[in-house]
This record gives sequence, structure tokens and C-alpha cells, in this order.
Amino acid sequence: MCLFSTSLPFSPLQSPEKKGKEANTGFGGPVVSSLYHEEIIREEDKDIFDYCRENNIDHITKVIKTKNMDVNMKDEEGRTLLHWACDRGHKELVTVLLQYRADINCQDNEGQTALHYAAACEFLDIVELLLQSGADPTLRDQDGCLPEEVTGCKAVTLMLQQHTTGKA
Repeated sequence: MCLFSTSLPFSPLQSPEKKGKEANTGFGGPVVSSLYHEEIIREEDKDIFDYCRENNIDHITKVIKTKNMDVNMKDEEGRTLLHWACDRGHKELVTVLLQYRADINCQDNEGQTALHYAAACEFLDIVELLLQSGADPTLRDQDGCLPEEVTGCKAVTLMLQQHTTGKA
């Protein structure tokens, strides 16, 4: 579980168990990748984003097909299902969402795309999939950061730089 975000879903006074790492963005401060225990949600209280975080592909596919759900709907932070799937490293779910025409370059409330999430969480295979599917590596977030600037993984950085150079 990665949760790439500069505005964490808890206050500094709450001390969640962290297992993440910080990546220097070069713009003011670190981007924090935080792993924390999420509260257990009863089945009847789950929404589509909970099923996405759980990687419940069957449920998500069924809801998209039968309820004619907008695959690009956003949560309160402006994150789409694609953002969450990339954040959690659910490559097969990313593929499914792209097949249902998820907006690959959709930006959340902080201007971050699914590519920012995959890069920050160091999911090289998902970064590659997004790039092959048309993700724009030149989109900057609200802090002015490119996806290549939010990762600590040299392989991810190199892939993003090569893709950007190849497009130039």
C-alpha cells in the first residue's frame, strides 16, 4: 500500500504505523509515501474505491457493466479508480480500467496523475503500462513536479526520461 500524497489522511498527532519512504522532489520538500493500516470497513459500508483498494476486479467490473458507472468518478481528494489502482500496484486492475476508458491523464486535487502515483510508489511495470497506453509524462502537479521527480527509483526515472526524450 503506497498512498502517494502530500496531504496525508491523518493529522501528525495521530501516529499511524508508517512503512513508507520519502522521495525528494527538488521542490520545497519531500513527497511522502506512507503505508498505514486502514480501518476495517464492513462489506455493506464499502464504496467502489474500497473495492479498488482491495483489488476486487470482479466487483468493480460488475459495477461498471451493470450499473453503468462512470469509470472516471472521483473521491473527495479527486482521485479516480485509476489513481488508486496505480497507488496500490494493482496492474491487472489498471489494465481493466484502461479498457473501460479510464482517463489516463486525469489529475487529482493536487494535480497528480496516475503516472505520478505509479512513479512515486515505484511500480515500474505500471509506469511502463501507463506510458504505453498514452500517459503524458510531462504533466506537472500543483507543486510543479513531473512524475520522474517524485520517485526514488532510478529505473522509473530513466524510463520516464527516455519516454519524454523519445517524444521530443
